Amino acid sequence: MEFFELIRSRESVRDYDSDRKIDKKTLLKIAEAGRIAPSAANKQPWEFIIVSSERMLHKINPCYHRPWFKDAPHILIVVGDKSCSWVRQADNYNSLETDLTIAMDHMILAAEDLGIGTCWIAAFDNTILRDALELETNQVVYAITPLGYQTKGFKKQNKKIRKPIEEVIRFI
Repeated sequence: MEFFELIRSRESVRDYDSDRKIDKKTLLKIAEAGRIAPSAANKQPWEFIIVSSERMLHKINPCYHRPWFKDAPHILIVVGDKSCSWVRQADNYNSLETDLTIAMDHMILAAEDLGIGTCWIAAFDNTILRDALELETNQVVYAITPLGYQTKGFKKQNKKIRKPIEEVIRFI
C-alpha cells in the first residue's frame, strides 16, 4: 500500500475474529518493523513480547476490561528499559518513551499494511501485566495492542477529524 494511503486509512480495530490466528511469519514481519525502528544513539532499549498462548492470554486479558480485547488472538506488548536508553546530559531527558513510541508506531503501521488490526492501548493495569510477564524491576511496560484479523462485519469509519495543516505548522 502507498504510504500516505496507509496512514490515512489506518484506524483502531475493536472487533477481532478470535478464531483466526496470525501465522508466525506475519507476526515476525510486524516485530521486524519495530526492530528496525530508529532509537536515540541506536540504543534499542526495547523488547517486543507477542502473547499467543491461551494460558498467557488468559493471564493478561484482565489487564484491560473491554470485551473485544479478549477476542484478539495475539497481544503485542512493548517493554523498555530506562537504564539502557540514551539520556541527554543537559537535562537528564531519557529517550525511552520516544524510542518505544517510534517502534510501536512502526509495528502498528506494518500490521495495517499486512491486513492485521491493532488498537494502541495505554490504559492497562500495569500490575497485572508485570506479574503475568514476570518482568524485571528495570523493565517498563509502555504500550500494548491486540493483533488480529477484523471480523467480517467490521467496517472502517475513515472519519478522522484532524486540524487543518495551517493550524499545526509554522514556517519561520
